[in-house]
Order: sequence, then C-alpha cells, then structure tokens
Amino acid sequence: MNGEALFFDTHAHLDCPPLVQRLAGELAAARAAGVGRFLVPGVAPQGWQRLLETVDSVPDAWAAPGIHPLAAQDWNSSTVAALAALLDHPRVVAVGEIGLDALLDGPSPAIQEVALRGQLRLAREAGLPVLIHCRRAQGRLLDILREERAGERGGILHAFSGSIETARQAMDLGFAIGFGGTLTYPNARRAPEVLKALPAAWVVLETDAPDIAPHPHRGEDNRPAWLALIAAEVARIRNWSLEETARITTENACRVLKITPP
Repeated sequence: MNGEALFFDTHAHLDCPPLVQRLAGELAAARAAGVGRFLVPGVAPQGWQRLLETVDSVPDAWAAPGIHPLAAQDWNSSTVAALAALLDHPRVVAVGEIGLDALLDGPSPAIQEVALRGQLRLAREAGLPVLIHCRRAQGRLLDILREERAGERGGILHAFSGSIETARQAMDLGFAIGFGGTLTYPNARRAPEVLKALPAAWVVLETDAPDIAPHPHRGEDNRPAWLALIAAEVARIRNWSLEETARITTENACRVLKITPP
C-alpha cells in the first residue's frame, strides 16, 4: 500500500474518548497504515456538536449524526428539529447510528422503534442514507426498513452479525454490509461465510473504534489504524490483493454514501 490513504473506515467514533484526546496521533498512524477516509457516527444529541467539530477538523471525514438505540428515549420534538437542521451541514452524508438492539436493558423495543422510524423518515426526506446498528433484531429491522421505504436511500448495516439470507435482503434494499474486528477473531464462523457469499459491490470496512478491536488486539481500545488488519482478513477470505480490497471497498462506501470517490 506504500502508505497511501486508500481505505475507508465507515464507522469510527473519532469524536469519543480516548480517540478524541489523541486524535492527531491516531490519524497519523491511520494514514501510515493506508486509512484515509472516515465516517463518524452519532450516538446521542449531546454529542452532535462535538461530532461536527471533529469532522470539520479532519480532512476526508464525514458525519452521520443520529440517535443510537441506547439513547432512543432522547427522540422528541426538539431533537427532531435539531437533527433536521444538522442534515444541511456539508460534512453530513448520512443519519446514524440508528437501529434496534434487543440486548440492551433499556430503552424498550417500542421506544427504540419510534426513534428508528422517525430517523428513517427524516433521512428519506433529506435524501440521505442511514447507518444501521442492529443486535438480535434483524427480522424486525428488515420489516421496518421496508415499511419506512428505507430502500429509497439505502445505507450501511454496521457490525453485521446476521445470516447470509439477511444480508441478501438488506442488499436488496440498497444496504452495504460492514465488516469489522469480529471478522478477524480465530473463532469467527458466520462473518467469513457471509463475506465469501456477498457480491463484491456490497462489502465495506469498519473499525467501530474505540470498540471491537481486531485480533490480536481484542480487549484493547480499538484504533483506526487497525482497519488495515481487517482489510487484510477481507483480502485473504476473498482472495483479493490489498490494493483490490482498498479500491473495491472504498468505491462501495463512496457509492452508498454519495461521496465522490478518490
């Protein structure tokens, strides 16, 4: 890769601790590893301002503000208006990280669904794709995506953990499949099988830094530079070169997010 910035990390919380406190060093290490584009997702309304300040300070970084399922109780008339206003920002290219999470103690599934549907509608009206978080609720998620016509805008299924059939249904709705650190774990089974079966046009890379560090760093704070480890595993599984992996996955991310490719 010769240090060229070719990989696109489609899910990196650059605005969150501990990354934000050492951001310059993390970005330098990432670029040295060939990682040069970043999509930074939102979590809760309180963090949206810092999210936009972060992407404004980082070349080739874009924002996906939104309300994560764990903060779904924050979805109300004032946050609807605040988020709608943010969607005109030139660095905002998606709404995220939104979705359903059946493993949370709270908010309830009903509250999560209200927030998800509201944000899907806002994204559709704004002409933006969405960045989806989903754990143990894939069937319900797909139903809601269809009901809310999310296929008109598409997006990315982050940290995908579903079946090949679920991935295919998501692709039919215009959603790329995000592969991250879990793909590299020695005991990984489902993710490699899904990756092998997908059309090349629907594969994208992500770290979820500072979470879900790849092997051999599992349990540590994840770093954007370690996207190179995930890319190497994708290349091995798909029998692609690293250059092919960079080109294919970056072009896919740019297409889905409507960003001009490098």
